[in-house]
Amino acid sequence: MAAIRISAEPRTEFGKGAARRIRRDDKIPAVLYGHGGDPVHLTLPGHATMLALKTPNALLEFELDGQRHLALAKDVQRDVVRRFIEHIDLLTVVGGEQVTVDIPLHITGEPVPGSIVQQELTTVSVVAEATHLPSALELSVEGAPAGRQITAGDLQLPAGVTIAGDLAQIVAIVSGAPSAEEVEAELAEAEAEAGIVHDAPTSTEEDSAEEGSTEAEQA
Repeated sequence: MAAIRISAEPRTEFGKGAARRIRRDDKIPAVLYGHGGDPVHLTLPGHATMLALKTPNALLEFELDGQRHLALAKDVQRDVVRRFIEHIDLLTVVGGEQVTVDIPLHITGEPVPGSIVQQELTTVSVVAEATHLPSALELSVEGAPAGRQITAGDLQLPAGVTIAGDLAQIVAIVSGAPSAEEVEAELAEAEAEAGIVHDAPTSTEEDSAEEGSTEAEQA
């Protein structure tokens, strides 16, 4: 994954008031930390940073005080209503360094007819070089039979990428599609557990149903 260049400015004002002023200027307060150094407070451009972070685990590159920095966004705080970025914690990285990140998992292909795929995990934790992180992992279920359980260890990984967690963890299950009767039974059970009671049909409704059945038979 190529680094995305972002302009950065050192930040000398702190506190809620200063943060609000920064956001009013369409900028984002951030902190860069890692490798045992002191935290570095900085300001990032709002729009450019928002676009960059649309890429999962985007590798950011910026220059500050004449020094080049590479970083990953480890914590992004957003406004709960308007979803704009309020603050970012950045982790500094260097080429060749191994980091643990969560990578989105995308399922492709179709299993055998009459079966469905249940995705158990939407992200997978992996270890990879900080400057060569995959943007996503793909899992093909093309032709997979019903009853198959796909684990993290079954995933095809790019070179240099390994699973960080349990290889036996299930990421997807292929199962037979439920029949209409099974769907109706599950719906009835869910309604019963929720205390939903349907009113019995009135005599008029019963008569209408019977008339409709008779007309169908005559036709």
